Amino acid sequence: MANNPSVPDGLYSAIASIIEQARGQVKQAVNQQMVQAYWHIGRLIVEQEQQGQERAEYGKQQLNQLSSRLQAEFGKGFDVTNLRNMRHFYLTFPKRDALRLELSWTHYRTLIRIESPKAREWYAAEAANQHWSARALARQIGVLYYERLLASKEKSPVEQEALAKIDELAESPQDYLRDPYILDFLNLQDKTYQESDLEQAIITNLQQFLLELGKGFAFVERQQRIRTDDGDYFIDLVFYNFHLKCFLLIDLKMHKLTHQDVGQMDMYVRMYEEQKRRADDNPTIGLILCSERNNTVAKYSVLNESKQLFASKYLTELPSEEELARELEHEREKALRIQEEKARYTLNYESN
Repeated sequence: MANNPSVPDGLYSAIASIIEQARGQVKQAVNQQMVQAYWHIGRLIVEQEQQGQERAEYGKQQLNQLSSRLQAEFGKGFDVTNLRNMRHFYLTFPKRDALRLELSWTHYRTLIRIESPKAREWYAAEAANQHWSARALARQIGVLYYERLLASKEKSPVEQEALAKIDELAESPQDYLRDPYILDFLNLQDKTYQESDLEQAIITNLQQFLLELGKGFAFVERQQRIRTDDGDYFIDLVFYNFHLKCFLLIDLKMHKLTHQDVGQMDMYVRMYEEQKRRADDNPTIGLILCSERNNTVAKYSVLNESKQLFASKYLTELPSEEELARELEHEREKALRIQEEKARYTLNYESN
């Protein structure tokens, strides 16, 4: 009997890679053609409506008849709801050259529901540049990511250049870190988990956690050890931000922020500066993620004066729109207080 040699792993991997790449290119090409086709269909529907027949009932009947004929030949993708979406798509994005062809039809169906043109364009650009899935885009819209980003700035959101890139908006660590962080994707709503469970859930859902952290973050290590003469210390999570060019240390706490938490993170940052920070890195940032903020500790501890230490609360359930609105208002008030304090400091300095 002739020998039956096994296929070399290298040969199989190379061929599999070519097939996957080809499939991806075909899928992308089909997606681009679909988006452009739906844009043109929306344009034709709008142009037909503008030819004098302005009565709503007429337009509704015509769309129903059009849908029936299209579905009979081309399938369910052309039901009345989808045709209305195509019409809305064209009205929302009237310039075909401005379409981001990296985005799918599902992305655009989500984007056309955003009322603010500036927010819509920002989400479209970020979804394309950051390769957000349609599900990730929907989640970021749902947690008001754009609005929270603007609210974290020291100036009023009205004064912001809304379409600026994140790395142009962000000038300091404060502009990258948020409060609260919404960790609903961890599925820890039962309230019985421990800190180790929270940490493991973040590692398991690392891609979504990076999305919540924001742009430019990369995971470095979990439970990173730092050795000292007095023993070993372990930092829960370590990340690096390529825009800020610095490390981010995260300490997870399941209780209200305490002075001990702040002191511990202050020590971690100082040790990291001495042992891990490279010559071309910017100063290390320490972030305490706790279940509840403590305004007294925040005001009367080193946290209040340090440019490297921060504390934010985390939510394991997606808050309501009203709760998010209150959080945004809180961020705006905090930003205004900081701005007023800086203005008073500048005035006093100049007068002296």
